[in-house]
Amino acid sequence: MDDAPSTQQNSAMYRAKQPRTPLAGPYGHPFHAMLITIPIGAWTASIVFDIVALITQDDAFAVGALWLVGIGIAGALLAAVFGLLDYANLARGTKARRVGLAHLLLNTVATILFAVSLFVRLGEPEEASVGGFVLSLIAFLLVGASGFLGGELAYRFGVRVADEETQRRGHETPAEAAGR
Repeated sequence: MDDAPSTQQNSAMYRAKQPRTPLAGPYGHPFHAMLITIPIGAWTASIVFDIVALITQDDAFAVGALWLVGIGIAGALLAAVFGLLDYANLARGTKARRVGLAHLLLNTVATILFAVSLFVRLGEPEEASVGGFVLSLIAFLLVGASGFLGGELAYRFGVRVADEETQRRGHETPAEAAGR
């Protein structure tokens, strides 16, 4: 019975819940999950700006879309650093590692497509870019698929999510906590 905690702590699942390094964020609060809001928000807004720019031919929205694509790329690269720290903690040969690799690859392809979109836009930065928009839209769909896989990692496999005992304590009433 005394061996149970050490066996649990040595399991692949338990290790995946822990930060690889303090730089990845504290237990239960991974920085990767916070940072992904930057590229997702910027790229979502860029799609909206593109649509408005293409419909109205308003240069301000075309320039705004260009900037938002660039901000999204910078945010994605930053989020990727922290995502790699979490990925490195996944045990080889596990389904979680395979899903993590697919998540990583989809995000990499999406970021490359957004970068190509950025370069297409730089040719005529003050004009709505159909090519830039199409590339961004394809990349955005890949980000959506990757986000689904990220949800699998966090919500189904519990990667970097607090263990069940920690979660249980968050749902206890004061009377239940006093009885522990």
